[in-house]
Amino acid sequence: MSVSDLGAAGYLSYCATPKRPDFRVPEGAVDAHCHVFGPASRFPFAPERKYTPVDAPKEQLFRLRDHLGFSRNVIVQATCHGRNNDALVDALDASDGRARGVAVVGAGVTDPELDALDRAGVRGVRFNFLKRLVDDTPHAVFERIAQRVQPLGWHIVVYFEAQDLTTIAPLLGRLPGRIVVDHMGRPDVTKGVDGPEFARFIELMERNQQIWVKVSCPERLTVSGPPYDDVVPFAHRLVTTFPDRVLWGTDWPHPNMETHMPDDGVLTDLIPRIAPTESLQQALLVTNPMRLYWPEEMQP
Repeated sequence: MSVSDLGAAGYLSYCATPKRPDFRVPEGAVDAHCHVFGPASRFPFAPERKYTPVDAPKEQLFRLRDHLGFSRNVIVQATCHGRNNDALVDALDASDGRARGVAVVGAGVTDPELDALDRAGVRGVRFNFLKRLVDDTPHAVFERIAQRVQPLGWHIVVYFEAQDLTTIAPLLGRLPGRIVVDHMGRPDVTKGVDGPEFARFIELMERNQQIWVKVSCPERLTVSGPPYDDVVPFAHRLVTTFPDRVLWGTDWPHPNMETHMPDDGVLTDLIPRIAPTESLQQALLVTNPMRLYWPEEMQP
């Protein structure tokens, strides 16, 4: 990716021509972590944002879904749109039921607003703890929001870095319902899959059966770069240890990437390396996300 491929504020633009994956995902597979951005002319970015991404509209996301062989998407609200979920809802409305959403809301959100998001297809709310992306929010605020969304059956998505786990773990223990951790808790892969830092995250999941995890974003965690050999062991460990509590997603359009822009076809081809059997692949890509986002379609 050359300098000419830089988008807004110096960030790389998504790969416009990803390869067609060699790995064929199972029928009904779900990309359980992706985003839509803008277009800014219709859905302006939040004034308080910490970064300005390139436009990445729903039409491009749905084309990528089909190109990679997936059937459905889970679209996650990112910080650049703040608490205005209009772009997310617009994409859900256009998906013909093939997308669900994870919203961002504030303490002042009303019950009618939550009900409207639920009708649109939102099934979770995201709490972001990365200080480079968001300002600090008191944990009590997150606890109140979590209680508010419980009657809707929503889950909580949390985004933090490994070094912050000790601070955040007590809050996770107080949150009701299911919790989904983004991007493997962002481990420092230089410390090793058998190191004490990742062991603490494994122990957290062992203690709390309500915690799920996304084995996503090798492009953010890698030190060695593609083909992400340094990240694969972490994802493999989680998939094989907790096969019924793992999800996978592209993270398209990969906001804030400055080192390289991944090819989403290449990312898809990593799946059999982290989930080496058909049963693990079925759980990771179909059964688990369907249980969480389309439970009404699951067999009793």
